Amino acid sequence: MVMKLILKPLFDAELPAGFEEILKAKLMGREIKAGQEIEVDLLGKPLLFKVIYAEPEVLKVSRGTRVELASGETLVIDLEFDEPIRDVISFENGFVLVFPRKVLILNQNGQKIYSDEFEEVNKVSTSKDTVVIVHGKRKVRLVKP
Repeated sequence: MVMKLILKPLFDAELPAGFEEILKAKLMGREIKAGQEIEVDLLGKPLLFKVIYAEPEVLKVSRGTRVELASGETLVIDLEFDEPIRDVISFENGFVLVFPRKVLILNQNGQKIYSDEFEEVNKVSTSKDTVVIVHGKRKVRLVKP
């Protein structure tokens, strides 16, 4: 999963195409947390943004960080993975993505809670607050996020 930051401008102005790269350069090296408001100084003017999403939840902005801008009231988060997803299972605390050899548990905001690789993932099931992973020939792992 790619380090990602989604910011919502808390001001009314049209932002030019490619503005995300300018923001990334201004934020480089800063530690940013989901839910906080941040200020970015641009040409002597402070611009205020709300951090809608950060993966990981506390993120240190680097060259590899993808910065996106949110607009409107509907939040859309696109996540992209290197391998095909076999199954998605929702439960009370979030949802589970099942890959051929990996299990990834995300909260309702799409932030990682737990991830591990296995020799072979056979079955994944959830109850109210527990994820059950059947892997290998005779192994079961219980995860309570």
